Amino acid sequence: MKKRTSQWLGLLLVLTMSIALFGCGAKTENNETPSAENNKPAETPQDKKLKFGYIAYNMKDMWNMYGAEAFEYAGKQTGVETVILDAENNLEKSVSLMEELISKKVDGISIYPISPEQAATLSKMANDAGIPVTFENLKPGDNAGDYISTVAAEYDVIGAKAIEFIAATWPGSKVLFVAGAKGSGVYETYQEGVDRALQEAGDKVTLVDVIHGDWETEKSMNVTQNFIQTGKEFDVVFANNEMQAKGVMNALKEAGLQDKVKVVSTGGGPDGLKMIEDGELTATMSAPVSLQGLITFKNLYQHAHGKTPDKFITLPIIPVTKESLQSSISWQVNDLAVEYIGGFE
Repeated sequence: MKKRTSQWLGLLLVLTMSIALFGCGAKTENNETPSAENNKPAETPQDKKLKFGYIAYNMKDMWNMYGAEAFEYAGKQTGVETVILDAENNLEKSVSLMEELISKKVDGISIYPISPEQAATLSKMANDAGIPVTFENLKPGDNAGDYISTVAAEYDVIGAKAIEFIAATWPGSKVLFVAGAKGSGVYETYQEGVDRALQEAGDKVTLVDVIHGDWETEKSMNVTQNFIQTGKEFDVVFANNEMQAKGVMNALKEAGLQDKVKVVSTGGGPDGLKMIEDGELTATMSAPVSLQGLITFKNLYQHAHGKTPDKFITLPIIPVTKESLQSSISWQVNDLAVEYIGGFE
Protein backbone atom coordinates (compact mmCIF):
# COMPACT_ATOMS: atom_id res chain seq x y z
CA MET A 1 0.00 0.00 0.00
CA LYS A 2 2.85 2.33 0.86
CA LYS A 3 4.44 1.61 -2.47
CA ARG A 4 1.28 2.41 -4.44
CA THR A 5 0.78 5.71 -2.59
CA SER A 6 4.32 6.70 -3.35
CA GLN A 7 3.78 6.01 -7.08
CA TRP A 8 0.67 8.16 -7.16
CA LEU A 9 2.48 11.01 -5.41
CA GLY A 10 5.32 10.83 -7.97
CA LEU A 11 2.91 10.98 -10.89
CA LEU A 12 1.08 13.93 -9.36
CA LEU A 13 4.39 15.77 -8.90
CA VAL A 14 5.34 15.26 -12.58
CA LEU A 15 1.95 16.55 -13.78
CA THR A 16 2.15 19.59 -11.53
CA MET A 17 5.62 20.53 -12.80
CA SER A 18 4.54 20.09 -16.44
CA ILE A 19 1.57 22.42 -16.00
CA ALA A 20 3.74 25.00 -14.25
CA LEU A 21 6.36 24.91 -16.98
CA PHE A 22 3.73 25.28 -19.74
CA GLY A 23 2.13 28.20 -17.95
CA CYS A 24 5.46 30.04 -17.59
CA GLY A 25 6.46 29.73 -21.23
CA ALA A 26 3.22 30.19 -23.17
CA LYS A 27 1.61 33.40 -21.99
CA THR A 28 1.33 36.58 -24.06
CA GLU A 29 1.43 40.12 -22.73
CA ASN A 30 -2.31 39.85 -22.14
CA ASN A 31 -1.81 36.60 -20.24
CA GLU A 32 -3.44 34.67 -23.09
CA THR A 33 -2.21 31.49 -24.67
CA PRO A 34 -1.08 32.37 -28.25
CA SER A 35 -2.28 30.40 -31.24
CA ALA A 36 0.09 28.76 -33.72
CA GLU A 37 -0.80 31.57 -36.18
CA ASN A 38 0.27 34.28 -33.73
CA ASN A 39 3.51 32.44 -33.06
CA LYS A 40 4.57 32.52 -36.76
CA PRO A 41 7.66 34.65 -37.50
CA ALA A 42 7.13 37.86 -39.50
CA GLU A 43 7.28 37.44 -43.27
CA THR A 44 10.42 38.59 -45.04
CA PRO A 45 10.46 39.79 -48.68
CA GLN A 46 11.80 36.35 -49.59
CA ASP A 47 8.79 34.65 -47.97
CA LYS A 48 6.01 37.01 -49.05
CA LYS A 49 4.08 36.40 -52.26
CA LEU A 50 4.70 39.64 -54.16
CA LYS A 51 2.23 41.28 -56.54
CA PHE A 52 3.35 43.84 -59.15
CA GLY A 53 1.14 45.99 -61.35
CA TYR A 54 1.90 47.22 -64.88
CA ILE A 55 0.15 50.14 -66.60
CA ALA A 56 0.69 49.96 -70.36
CA TYR A 57 0.50 52.99 -72.61
CA ASN A 58 -1.23 51.04 -75.40
CA MET A 59 -1.04 47.28 -75.94
CA LYS A 60 -1.91 47.76 -79.63
CA ASP A 61 1.56 49.23 -79.97
CA MET A 62 3.92 46.35 -80.82
CA TRP A 63 6.80 47.81 -78.79
CA ASN A 64 4.64 48.19 -75.68
CA MET A 65 3.04 44.77 -76.14
CA TYR A 66 6.37 42.91 -76.23
CA GLY A 67 7.61 44.84 -73.18
CA ALA A 68 4.48 43.98 -71.19
CA GLU A 69 4.81 40.31 -72.15
CA ALA A 70 8.40 40.35 -70.86
CA PHE A 71 7.22 41.86 -67.55
CA GLU A 72 4.63 39.09 -67.19
CA TYR A 73 7.22 36.46 -68.13
CA ALA A 74 9.54 37.75 -65.39
CA GLY A 75 6.74 37.36 -62.87
CA LYS A 76 6.29 33.71 -63.81
CA GLN A 77 10.02 33.12 -63.52
CA THR A 78 10.20 34.59 -60.01
CA GLY A 79 6.83 33.56 -58.57
CA VAL A 80 5.52 37.14 -58.52
CA GLU A 81 1.87 37.73 -59.43
CA THR A 82 1.56 40.36 -62.18
CA VAL A 83 -1.47 42.49 -63.02
CA ILE A 84 -1.19 43.90 -66.57
CA LEU A 85 -3.56 46.79 -67.37
CA ASP A 86 -3.89 48.74 -70.64
CA ALA A 87 -4.50 52.51 -70.59
CA GLU A 88 -5.21 52.42 -74.36
CA ASN A 89 -3.49 55.81 -74.76
CA ASN A 90 -6.17 57.41 -72.57
CA LEU A 91 -5.09 59.69 -69.72
CA GLU A 92 -8.32 59.37 -67.72
CA LYS A 93 -8.28 55.60 -68.02
CA SER A 94 -4.67 55.45 -66.80
CA VAL A 95 -5.74 57.27 -63.61
CA SER A 96 -8.55 54.78 -62.99
CA LEU A 97 -6.11 51.91 -63.58
CA MET A 98 -3.75 53.36 -60.98
CA GLU A 99 -6.69 53.54 -58.54
CA GLU A 100 -7.44 49.89 -59.31
CA LEU A 101 -3.87 48.79 -58.58
CA ILE A 102 -3.83 50.80 -55.34
CA SER A 103 -7.05 49.08 -54.26
CA LYS A 104 -5.45 45.70 -55.02
CA LYS A 105 -2.59 46.65 -52.65
CA VAL A 106 0.13 45.68 -55.09
CA ASP A 107 3.75 45.77 -53.91
CA GLY A 108 5.07 47.79 -56.85
CA ILE A 109 3.94 49.33 -60.16
CA SER A 110 5.74 49.77 -63.48
CA ILE A 111 4.40 52.64 -65.60
CA TYR A 112 4.83 53.02 -69.36
CA PRO A 113 3.97 56.73 -69.54
CA ILE A 114 1.83 58.40 -72.18
CA SER A 115 3.48 61.74 -71.38
CA PRO A 116 5.73 63.27 -68.71
CA GLU A 117 2.66 64.97 -67.20
CA GLN A 118 0.79 61.68 -66.91
CA ALA A 119 3.89 60.06 -65.41
CA ALA A 120 3.95 62.73 -62.69
CA THR A 121 0.24 62.29 -61.93
CA LEU A 122 0.42 58.52 -61.60
CA SER A 123 3.65 58.63 -59.64
CA LYS A 124 2.14 61.02 -57.09
CA MET A 125 -0.89 58.72 -56.67
CA ALA A 126 1.42 55.78 -56.00
CA ASN A 127 3.57 57.86 -53.63
CA ASP A 128 0.49 58.86 -51.63
CA ALA A 129 -0.48 55.19 -51.38
CA GLY A 130 3.04 54.17 -50.33
CA ILE A 131 3.55 51.95 -53.39
CA PRO A 132 6.98 51.97 -55.15
CA VAL A 133 6.98 52.83 -58.86
CA THR A 134 9.34 52.37 -61.79
CA PHE A 135 9.13 53.84 -65.29
CA GLU A 136 10.01 52.53 -68.72
CA ASN A 137 10.53 54.02 -72.17
CA LEU A 138 10.54 57.64 -71.00
CA LYS A 139 12.64 59.69 -68.61
CA PRO A 140 10.23 61.26 -66.10
CA GLY A 141 10.54 64.96 -65.43
CA ASP A 142 11.70 66.64 -62.25
CA ASN A 143 8.10 66.75 -60.96
CA ALA A 144 7.66 62.96 -61.13
CA GLY A 145 7.91 62.53 -57.36
CA ASP A 146 9.68 59.55 -55.80
CA TYR A 147 10.42 56.63 -58.07
CA ILE A 148 12.87 53.74 -58.01
CA SER A 149 14.32 53.75 -61.50
CA THR A 150 13.59 54.13 -65.19
CA VAL A 151 14.80 52.18 -68.23
CA ALA A 152 14.60 53.57 -71.76
CA ALA A 153 16.31 53.63 -75.13
CA GLU A 154 18.26 56.81 -75.79
CA TYR A 155 17.89 57.85 -79.40
CA ASP A 156 21.19 59.70 -79.53
CA VAL A 157 22.96 56.55 -78.32
CA ILE A 158 21.28 54.50 -81.09
CA GLY A 159 22.33 57.04 -83.73
CA ALA A 160 25.89 57.06 -82.43
CA LYS A 161 26.02 53.25 -82.36
CA ALA A 162 24.95 53.09 -86.00
CA ILE A 163 27.76 55.41 -87.13
CA GLU A 164 30.29 53.65 -84.90
CA PHE A 165 29.28 50.30 -86.41
CA ILE A 166 29.61 51.65 -89.97
CA ALA A 167 33.01 53.21 -89.22
CA ALA A 168 34.35 49.98 -87.70
CA THR A 169 32.90 47.64 -90.34
CA TRP A 170 33.39 49.65 -93.54
CA PRO A 171 36.05 52.34 -92.98
CA GLY A 172 35.90 55.14 -95.52
CA SER A 173 32.13 54.81 -96.02
CA LYS A 174 30.02 57.53 -97.62
CA VAL A 175 26.75 57.51 -95.69
CA LEU A 176 23.30 58.75 -96.68
CA PHE A 177 21.10 59.28 -93.61
CA VAL A 178 17.42 58.64 -94.46
CA ALA A 179 16.00 60.20 -91.31
CA GLY A 180 12.63 60.38 -89.61
CA ALA A 181 10.37 63.41 -89.41
CA LYS A 182 11.51 66.78 -88.13
CA GLY A 183 9.83 68.51 -85.24
CA SER A 184 8.98 65.85 -82.65
CA GLY A 185 12.42 65.81 -81.09
CA VAL A 186 13.01 62.13 -81.88
CA TYR A 187 14.89 62.65 -85.15
CA GLU A 188 16.71 65.61 -83.64
CA THR A 189 17.98 63.44 -80.79
CA TYR A 190 19.12 60.78 -83.28
CA GLN A 191 20.98 63.50 -85.19
CA GLU A 192 22.82 64.58 -82.04
CA GLY A 193 24.22 61.06 -81.67
CA VAL A 194 25.06 60.81 -85.37
CA ASP A 195 26.93 64.12 -85.27
CA ARG A 196 28.84 63.12 -82.14
CA ALA A 197 29.92 59.79 -83.63
CA LEU A 198 30.89 61.40 -86.94
CA GLN A 199 33.21 63.77 -85.13
CA GLU A 200 34.81 60.90 -83.24
CA ALA A 201 35.12 58.75 -86.38
CA GLY A 202 37.07 61.39 -88.33
CA ASP A 203 37.76 60.36 -91.91
CA LYS A 204 36.44 56.81 -91.37
CA VAL A 205 32.92 58.00 -92.25
CA THR A 206 31.64 60.81 -94.47
CA LEU A 207 28.02 61.95 -94.16
CA VAL A 208 26.91 62.66 -97.72
CA ASP A 209 23.47 64.08 -96.90
CA VAL A 210 20.41 63.88 -94.62
CA ILE A 211 17.02 63.35 -96.27
CA HIS A 212 13.71 62.81 -94.48
CA GLY A 213 11.42 59.83 -95.03
CA ASP A 214 9.26 60.81 -92.02
CA TRP A 215 9.27 57.26 -90.57
CA GLU A 216 7.28 55.99 -93.61
CA THR A 217 8.12 53.27 -96.14
CA GLU A 218 6.75 54.95 -99.26
CA LYS A 219 8.15 58.40 -98.54
CA SER A 220 11.55 56.90 -97.74
CA MET A 221 11.51 55.13 -101.12
CA ASN A 222 10.59 58.37 -102.90
CA VAL A 223 13.24 60.58 -101.27
CA THR A 224 15.88 57.90 -101.84
CA GLN A 225 14.95 57.67 -105.52
CA ASN A 226 15.21 61.45 -105.79
CA PHE A 227 18.63 61.41 -104.15
CA ILE A 228 19.90 58.68 -106.50
CA GLN A 229 18.96 60.95 -109.40
CA THR A 230 21.38 63.61 -108.13
CA GLY A 231 24.30 61.36 -108.97
CA LYS A 232 26.01 61.88 -105.61
CA GLU A 233 28.04 58.87 -104.51
CA PHE A 234 27.11 56.84 -101.42
CA ASP A 235 27.75 53.26 -100.39
CA VAL A 236 25.89 52.96 -97.06
CA VAL A 237 22.40 54.10 -96.05
CA PHE A 238 21.47 54.63 -92.43
CA ALA A 239 17.66 54.33 -92.29
CA ASN A 240 16.04 55.69 -89.14
CA ASN A 241 13.78 52.66 -88.68
CA GLU A 242 13.06 49.33 -90.38
CA MET A 243 9.92 50.57 -92.15
CA GLN A 244 12.05 53.26 -93.77
CA ALA A 245 14.69 50.65 -94.59
CA LYS A 246 12.08 48.78 -96.67
CA GLY A 247 11.46 51.89 -98.73
CA VAL A 248 15.20 52.48 -99.16
CA MET A 249 15.74 48.91 -100.37
CA ASN A 250 12.90 49.24 -102.88
CA ALA A 251 14.54 52.35 -104.30
CA LEU A 252 17.95 50.65 -104.48
CA LYS A 253 16.48 47.63 -106.27
CA GLU A 254 14.81 49.80 -108.90
CA ALA A 255 18.12 51.56 -109.50
CA GLY A 256 20.07 48.27 -109.58
CA LEU A 257 22.11 49.29 -106.53
CA GLN A 258 20.97 46.62 -104.07
CA ASP A 259 24.30 44.78 -104.25
CA LYS A 260 26.42 47.94 -104.13
CA VAL A 261 24.87 49.83 -101.20
CA LYS A 262 24.61 48.49 -97.67
CA VAL A 263 21.59 49.37 -95.51
CA VAL A 264 21.81 49.79 -91.74
CA SER A 265 18.70 50.44 -89.68
CA THR A 266 17.45 50.54 -86.08
CA GLY A 267 14.92 48.45 -84.19
CA GLY A 268 15.64 44.73 -84.25
CA GLY A 269 11.95 43.80 -84.38
CA PRO A 270 10.59 40.63 -85.99
CA ASP A 271 10.33 42.25 -89.44
CA GLY A 272 13.85 43.63 -89.22
CA LEU A 273 15.38 40.31 -88.25
CA LYS A 274 13.48 38.62 -91.09
CA MET A 275 14.88 41.22 -93.52
CA ILE A 276 18.39 40.39 -92.33
CA GLU A 277 17.71 36.67 -92.67
CA ASP A 278 16.52 37.23 -96.25
CA GLY A 279 19.66 39.20 -97.07
CA GLU A 280 17.80 42.48 -97.71
CA LEU A 281 18.91 44.46 -94.65
CA THR A 282 22.64 44.43 -93.91
CA ALA A 283 22.47 45.25 -90.20
CA THR A 284 20.22 46.75 -87.57
CA MET A 285 20.92 48.45 -84.25
CA SER A 286 18.68 46.27 -82.13
CA ALA A 287 17.08 47.75 -79.01
CA PRO A 288 15.24 44.65 -77.70
CA VAL A 289 12.13 45.82 -75.88
CA SER A 290 12.02 42.43 -74.16
CA LEU A 291 15.00 43.65 -72.14
CA GLN A 292 13.12 46.84 -71.25
CA GLY A 293 10.20 44.85 -69.81
CA LEU A 294 12.56 42.55 -67.91
CA ILE A 295 14.65 45.40 -66.51
CA THR A 296 11.66 47.44 -65.28
CA PHE A 297 10.46 44.28 -63.48
CA LYS A 298 13.95 43.68 -62.10
CA ASN A 299 14.02 47.22 -60.68
CA LEU A 300 10.84 46.53 -58.70
CA TYR A 301 11.98 43.07 -57.66
CA GLN A 302 15.35 44.24 -56.38
CA HIS A 303 13.74 47.13 -54.48
CA ALA A 304 11.37 44.67 -52.80
CA HIS A 305 14.43 42.69 -51.67
CA GLY A 306 16.27 45.65 -50.20
CA LYS A 307 18.48 46.51 -53.17
CA THR A 308 18.86 49.87 -54.94
CA PRO A 309 18.87 49.81 -58.77
CA ASP A 310 20.54 52.59 -60.77
CA LYS A 311 18.25 55.60 -61.18
CA PHE A 312 18.48 55.46 -64.96
CA ILE A 313 19.31 52.40 -67.05
CA THR A 314 19.95 52.70 -70.79
CA LEU A 315 18.39 50.00 -72.92
CA PRO A 316 21.28 48.08 -74.53
CA ILE A 317 21.83 48.68 -78.26
CA ILE A 318 23.07 45.50 -79.94
CA PRO A 319 24.20 45.44 -83.60
CA VAL A 320 22.73 42.46 -85.46
CA THR A 321 23.99 41.09 -88.78
CA LYS A 322 23.33 37.85 -90.62
CA GLU A 323 26.36 36.33 -88.86
CA SER A 324 25.05 37.18 -85.38
CA LEU A 325 21.37 36.59 -86.11
CA GLN A 326 21.09 33.26 -84.30
CA SER A 327 22.41 34.70 -81.04
CA SER A 328 20.44 37.97 -81.21
CA ILE A 329 18.05 39.01 -78.45
CA SER A 330 14.48 38.82 -79.73
CA TRP A 331 11.72 41.29 -78.92
CA GLN A 332 9.79 38.16 -77.91
CA VAL A 333 11.08 37.34 -74.44
CA ASN A 334 12.98 34.13 -73.74
CA ASP A 335 15.59 32.71 -71.36
CA LEU A 336 18.40 34.24 -73.43
CA ALA A 337 17.05 37.72 -72.64
CA VAL A 338 16.91 36.90 -68.92
CA GLU A 339 20.46 35.65 -69.06
CA TYR A 340 21.56 38.85 -70.85
CA ILE A 341 20.39 41.05 -67.93
CA GLY A 342 22.02 38.73 -65.37
CA GLY A 343 18.79 37.36 -63.90
CA PHE A 344 16.64 39.16 -61.37
CA GLU A 345 18.54 38.91 -58.07
